[in-house]
Amino acid sequence: MTMPSPMALAVYSVVILLIMAISALVFKSRQGFLVNAVFAFSSLACVMALTAGFQAVSNGAVETLILPIGLPDLPFYLRIDALSGFFIAIIGLLGLFVSIYSLGYVRGFVGQRSITSLAVFYPLFMAGMILVVISDDAYFFMIAWELMAVSSFFLVCFEDESGANRRAAFIYLLIAHIGAVMILLSFGLMAGFASGFENFKGYTFSAMRGAHISPGWASAAFLLAFFGFAAKAGVVPLHVWLPEAHPAAPSNVSALMSGVMLKTALYGIIRLTFDILTVSQWWWGGIVLVLGLISAVTGILYAIMQVDLKRALAYSSVENVGIILISIGLSMIFTAHKMHELASLALIAGLYHSLNHAMFKGLLFMGAGAILHATHERNMERMGGLIHKLPWTATLFLIGCLSISAMPPFNGFVSEWLTFQAFLLSPALPNPILKLLFPLGAALLALTAALSARCFVKVYSVTFLGRWRGEHPCAAREVNWPMKAGMCLCAASCLLLGVFPTAVIGWADMAPLILIGAKISVSAKTFGWLWLTPVSSVRASYSAPVIFIGITAVVAAAYAVFHSRRSSKTALTRAPVWGCGFEKLTNRMQYNSTSFAMPLRRIFGFLMMIKESVTPQDANAHGAFQRKFVYRLMINDRVWYLLYKPFSKAAFWCARKAGFMQHGRIQIYLLYSFITLIVLLVFA
Repeated sequence: MTMPSPMALAVYSVVILLIMAISALVFKSRQGFLVNAVFAFSSLACVMALTAGFQAVSNGAVETLILPIGLPDLPFYLRIDALSGFFIAIIGLLGLFVSIYSLGYVRGFVGQRSITSLAVFYPLFMAGMILVVISDDAYFFMIAWELMAVSSFFLVCFEDESGANRRAAFIYLLIAHIGAVMILLSFGLMAGFASGFENFKGYTFSAMRGAHISPGWASAAFLLAFFGFAAKAGVVPLHVWLPEAHPAAPSNVSALMSGVMLKTALYGIIRLTFDILTVSQWWWGGIVLVLGLISAVTGILYAIMQVDLKRALAYSSVENVGIILISIGLSMIFTAHKMHELASLALIAGLYHSLNHAMFKGLLFMGAGAILHATHERNMERMGGLIHKLPWTATLFLIGCLSISAMPPFNGFVSEWLTFQAFLLSPALPNPILKLLFPLGAALLALTAALSARCFVKVYSVTFLGRWRGEHPCAAREVNWPMKAGMCLCAASCLLLGVFPTAVIGWADMAPLILIGAKISVSAKTFGWLWLTPVSSVRASYSAPVIFIGITAVVAAAYAVFHSRRSSKTALTRAPVWGCGFEKLTNRMQYNSTSFAMPLRRIFGFLMMIKESVTPQDANAHGAFQRKFVYRLMINDRVWYLLYKPFSKAAFWCARKAGFMQHGRIQIYLLYSFITLIVLLVFA
């Protein structure tokens, strides 16, 4: 029995997902059965997508398919190659883990609210993402893009009784469609230069690849597409929807949106710049690099300031998208200067970080869902001490925090280390602007890495360590086994991707080969699986297995020493936590999220809109002897108030001014129609 081709497996996975979406409407009265069926078959579809992506990258072959559906003379063109296969593998891998997790997570909604909409739009969302990365014409791409956007909109507003959730979903849909319009304009511009425009074949990506576009129009197409995709990816200043939508969505959906949906936009940037247009101007990469640096630093600074756990994770996604864009921008600059080996190194760093971010951010959002499931709380100020109540979740969440903080031997370190190598190993470029930009970019990337570690030290310590700070006694209990299984699989992936990077690079290196014409796996695997030498062993090397073995040995030795003492004088004993000399440490005396972020708030506060107030609560006391004060802190996104709030105010002002036309009388409305017809006849 022969294995189906990657294209066949990808199509089969989409068919299964579409069938599940339709079946959810049929079995909507059987909610418990619906949870098991939809997420079990979604897991099967993700396994097929993962297999398709893995085979496509391993084979390095290009497979195409034409589906005779759609409009007349405009069928659906499909294509799967190493690049699309890589992103299908990411979608399938995280989709599998999240679907297993959802078997336990969504079960918590049964009996409280209908989960039919979640069961319908979850598989549609997965299908839309797979179709985006295998579509090979502008028409089918936009259909898949809209399927992904609309289904995720309904998932964001699943708990639609909340006005904040409805507002978040609206902002997300609005910016998503602004981006879609820009992408559509870019496709239309490129199709205008492609042969076959008169019979719709110019809308295929293959026709666009062969088009001769002048540098000016190519730059216009790049800018339109880049900012269109950047709106979906959450790149500053188009990121304002992301910290609103992720906290509003169910945690399993947040894991998919942050882990893989953002990657479809990054896939679009790579596909358009390296494949369809091909990089012709170095400043294209300069724009991508600068916006990536801004997004990385801004995103992590805002993440540190948050007290809402899911909102902090959402802002950290802005940071990680920025890191990926840094790598893509470097690769574009190197490609424009014909430095193909360095371009391949930078692109591999970006692709690797895309995979790594999917794993550790999916793990962190699933961990946040486990915390929310157990405590019904998202505010870190009202958490603490959960390591005693949720030991499994605490351990797995710690792995996610170490991974996202780029701590070896976990996966986040490898991709960020490769990005640093792309900065540091580059020769002197001829452009003086780049000579200034590259050292500055490396410094900002280092700052981002340090701030990320600080951010997740805060997140973990405030949430899991110390004492419980909630208003009511903590009654949290560990989550069920499907949720544990999904998080365990993600955590294991974070470790394996960090310990065996040479195997991953050897597999993924086919994508840079077809896009740039060079690969780094030969130099990276010079010393086999034990050492990673991206360009040359003389310049830089890293051995994740050695570091992992060393850390494991130190931990095992420490455990053996402290737990093997038999003497009563040296035996391990338990004592109260030392509280800096205070005998009885209360929950009000320990650091919380706000106090932890205060030093950075003082340094970088000018980048944000901060409002602080202290209000006395004892009205009868003298001003110098108040017994109780209430401290309030509001941190608002400056980008929202500078770029988006004025348009929002103008739209509402126009709506209020136009309100006088609403009289509620049918005669007036008929008069409006009559006047409109007269005006049209006059101007006709």
